[in-house]
Amino acid sequence: MSNIVVLDNGGGLIKAGQGGERDPTTVIPNCLYKPLSSKKFLHTSPLTTLSDEIDLTSASVRRPIDRGYLINSDLERDIWSHLFTSLLHISPSSSSLLLTEPPLSIPSVQRSTDELVFEDFGFSSLYVAHPQSLVHLYEASRQPDSVLSKTQCSLVVDCGFSFTHAVPVLHNFTLNHAIKRIDLGGKAFTNYFKELVSYRSINVMDETFLVDDAKEKLCFVSLDLLRDLRLARSGNNLIKSTYVLPDGVTHTKGYVKDPQAAKRFLSLSDKDHVESDFMAKVGDRKKADMNKNEIDLTNERFLVPETLFQPADIGINQAGLAECIVRAVSSCHSYLQPVLYQSIILAGGSTLFPQLKERLEVELRPLVPEHFDVKITTLEDPILGVWRGGSLLASSPDFESMCVTKADYEELGSARCRRRFFH
Repeated sequence: MSNIVVLDNGGGLIKAGQGGERDPTTVIPNCLYKPLSSKKFLHTSPLTTLSDEIDLTSASVRRPIDRGYLINSDLERDIWSHLFTSLLHISPSSSSLLLTEPPLSIPSVQRSTDELVFEDFGFSSLYVAHPQSLVHLYEASRQPDSVLSKTQCSLVVDCGFSFTHAVPVLHNFTLNHAIKRIDLGGKAFTNYFKELVSYRSINVMDETFLVDDAKEKLCFVSLDLLRDLRLARSGNNLIKSTYVLPDGVTHTKGYVKDPQAAKRFLSLSDKDHVESDFMAKVGDRKKADMNKNEIDLTNERFLVPETLFQPADIGINQAGLAECIVRAVSSCHSYLQPVLYQSIILAGGSTLFPQLKERLEVELRPLVPEHFDVKITTLEDPILGVWRGGSLLASSPDFESMCVTKADYEELGSARCRRRFFH
């Protein structure tokens, strides 16, 4: 069997490594960046070393994938070339590739991807999988006694960089007719966070890496939006947190001023009474101090993830996450519906917001028939779950027979070969 490379090619991060391993060899941002100190775009380092020595303040970013689709194959070729030669040290001509591709991808994008794999890099064979089916495979192997594993049926909620998908999976195949999508992901959250901070304190519209870092460290999902809005407006310290900006001298990365204080929101209970405190302090709000090298964050922390449940807040005329899940399940056969509600899996980096699972359970329960159980599980690592599923598939004895070889591609073309992957 030839060497198998598993490549989870996400819009935000690329996870790559050898099939059969537990964790990927490398995780890198799927982009090129240009810091202020450089005249040309540079390749990103693996996440473990990224920006430790480079000042990413106001760095420009170029991405090959926009809104989930490959829009710049030349840029992707450049990134993959660096990945295969400098980081993975593999020879594509003697390797097979297991590649992920978002559901409902259009033929022209699929054709561009196939050209990259076979014509530019010359891989010996290719298998393309939907990320959601790999999540299902990994979770089923991890919980052999669960309902998911026994029925081989699950609903994967994949909240990634570009989109949020609710995807029913049956026997490792996605049910394409029932897939529902919200045009919201990590990139939209970061952009909304930028707008809120820029409007209220200092302009951070060019600080993609910085705001991304603040979002990941400080944002959380509110369990009671109206209560938390009142708390934030009253200046309550349970919500407020401070993010220190880099000064370019002592530190080139932003950081949370008091990490323990940033977690105080977890102590909020439904019994908090803030009305009197709210009325007393509502007039004491201070303007942002432009001389301080830090940002005070209050309701921004939970208003950003809130858009996942209320997309209309930022002008997206689509259903929220709970309704999206119900619509996806309702599009499936009635026999599958109770099983799907019992095996909802959360995957993707944007599901790492604290309290997301609890809020989703609260929102889902009134929408689901009361005789159905609702059970939501989160992957042990939502970012690497897809890659681990791919690694598991690559190590199966049937994998070679499932692939399309370079000879098949040259004889039949992209469209005919694609029929083998998704029935």
